[in-house]
Amino acid sequence: MQEGDMAVSDPFSSWRSLYGDLHNHCGISYGHGSLEDALANAREQLDFVSITGHAHWPDMPEPEPRIQYIIDFHEEGFARLKQVWPAMMETLRRHNEEGRFVIFPGFEVHSCASGDRNMLYKDLEGEILYPRDLDDLHAQLRALRLAGKDSIAQPHHVGYLKGTRGIDWSTFSPEFAPFVEMLSMHGCSEDSESPRPFLHSMGPSDAGSTIAEGLRLGHVFGFSGGTDHHSGHPGSYGHGRTALWAADGTREAIWEALYARRLVALTGDRIELKFSINGAPLGSVIPAAARRDLRIDVAGGAAIDAVDVIRNGRLWRRFSQLDVSPPAGSERREMVRTKIHLELGWGAKHRSCLWQAELGIDAGKILAVEPRFRGLEVVAPSERTTEAGERFFNSRVLERNERAVRFETLSQGNPTNSTCTTQGLCLEVEMPPEAQVWAVLNGVRVSHSLGTLMQGARSGCLSHTDAPCWRFHRAPQPEQLRWTFDLQDEEPMEDGTYYVRVRQANDQWAWSSPIFLRS
Repeated sequence: MQEGDMAVSDPFSSWRSLYGDLHNHCGISYGHGSLEDALANAREQLDFVSITGHAHWPDMPEPEPRIQYIIDFHEEGFARLKQVWPAMMETLRRHNEEGRFVIFPGFEVHSCASGDRNMLYKDLEGEILYPRDLDDLHAQLRALRLAGKDSIAQPHHVGYLKGTRGIDWSTFSPEFAPFVEMLSMHGCSEDSESPRPFLHSMGPSDAGSTIAEGLRLGHVFGFSGGTDHHSGHPGSYGHGRTALWAADGTREAIWEALYARRLVALTGDRIELKFSINGAPLGSVIPAAARRDLRIDVAGGAAIDAVDVIRNGRLWRRFSQLDVSPPAGSERREMVRTKIHLELGWGAKHRSCLWQAELGIDAGKILAVEPRFRGLEVVAPSERTTEAGERFFNSRVLERNERAVRFETLSQGNPTNSTCTTQGLCLEVEMPPEAQVWAVLNGVRVSHSLGTLMQGARSGCLSHTDAPCWRFHRAPQPEQLRWTFDLQDEEPMEDGTYYVRVRQANDQWAWSSPIFLRS
């Protein structure tokens, strides 16, 4: 899978991929679920997190009956966050585990004029800021930086129309915004046509506020993904996550990677995406060169469907399954390295199912376990009432070894025919194709050979007619999970950008931060 013949050193050799969510909410402001439940959910599937309570809206619309309920729940949420802030910080310090589960304190400031920002403090200290506007926010952050307290102000759901909390690119500054949120529950802001449209009551996206427009204007920023989840579930599967390349899992290393823009925006699956030009990794600003040697290395969370190279805002190259050839003798493999994704849910609408599950293999070895747990599909507090004592930490891995994983999860019947609320767990395995993949699901035992699952998905139900169901996804061939390309570009270019976009067959996506050429 190569274009040309070259050898480029691997800038990623000293880094590893970490996963986090830097934009999500719970009951500390307006939202659902306790802070403790949110942190427990985050720990199940993330390496770093910031839970960003709603804090301030300096240019909130004037009151009128149609939107009074929106004003009310915002003001109530702002007051709640101010009240609980000291206790919140103490809780964050107790749950933080340096090097393994790093927590960044934060909060969110709305702005109709310039777009929303969610704030991150580098260290486990800091107070809520109440700026008059974006200039005032930057001035306050600058003063804190001079005092040794660093921060980030991430623009998010930028694709909304300017003036209605979408970004005003004329106000953008990379000083405190090394990256911009590509996608969340609100939708994908890549371009005016994107794989996740804006469907929230705030309205559709607008071309003037997209990521593509920001790059066209010459701004330098990386790409992040965040859930913007409001039910205490950071990293909720399918709603947005951030991967980054860091030396280790420490606070210092993660913060360095954030400001270096070594980020990949993900919808859900842990896609490891490496992208470099002339040996410089994603997020870099490099000198213009007569020849650009591009290297792309993708390790998918499921079968890869397409890898796109976007050059100066346009699709420049697309690699598909037609560009991938199985190695000679692959049909006679004695051992197969692949991924087994078990999905649980379905059943009647508005009904839940508590699953006690065990997933395993009878030969070979489990190499990695990837929870694919979701939180409740809700944004505004008006959409749902939290019951007294209700728990929002309902999905967890209980036990694991080299052959099996035991877990529990709470699934909901899909609320519409196009809204998925299932739960899942994915195993990376190495095993013989004739060996069995098995599961015990609420007392029901089921098994399939790996070879059978490599031919296609297999499903089953706890009963018939609107009952909770399960699905073993197709297990990809190894060559469908790992694609590597080397290619060159010798077309004249001075200032410009490249980034890589990945789509999997299961409709999970990844976007590398751009590499910027500057003359």
